[in-house]
Amino acid sequence: MTTQSKVTGVILAGGLARRMGQQDKGLVSFRQQPMVSYAIQAVSEVASQLLLNANRNIEQYQAFGYPVIKDLEDDFSGPLAGVYAAMLQSEHDVLLVVPCDSPFIHSTALRALVDARTAVDADIAVAFDGERIHPVFMALNCSLQDSLYSYLTEGGRKIDRWFEAHHWIKVDLSAYPECFSNINTLEDLSEWEPT
Repeated sequence: MTTQSKVTGVILAGGLARRMGQQDKGLVSFRQQPMVSYAIQAVSEVASQLLLNANRNIEQYQAFGYPVIKDLEDDFSGPLAGVYAAMLQSEHDVLLVVPCDSPFIHSTALRALVDARTAVDADIAVAFDGERIHPVFMALNCSLQDSLYSYLTEGGRKIDRWFEAHHWIKVDLSAYPECFSNINTLEDLSEWEPT
């Protein structure tokens, strides 16, 4: 059984989901469950504190029983805004970040991500599938919050550009490629749903 550790997990569900017809992706039903529920299951096995980052449908997210945090600004400025909001609420030094739209996520891969960061005391550990990084799957040190605040207030939005200012590592999670299959569009949804 996977044991929880002194990690705060945040599930990013704060976007506008333009490619999903502006439906709230975390609440879209996938195989008879809201998509965010798969991330909740995986993250709750690794993190002792779990936060949901959402900017719409707050009451529906609160129904999952975890604190819901909004971005500090109402401009839907991207995933880093949700990461920053989570850093401010984190009870622990380490923040584990995952998206709400990857229903095949599981705790084994997330634990590997957290452990890899700890092993080398990196600022940030980012998931790597063997071909490319997946920057919204990361474990990072909350001591970076001042750096992230500065980056956001200067108009920075690109996650990987922010990484470059810090000691970051790629964590080879090519053994778990299914984790990174995300559902961005209605076409993706119908493709993955069993017929």
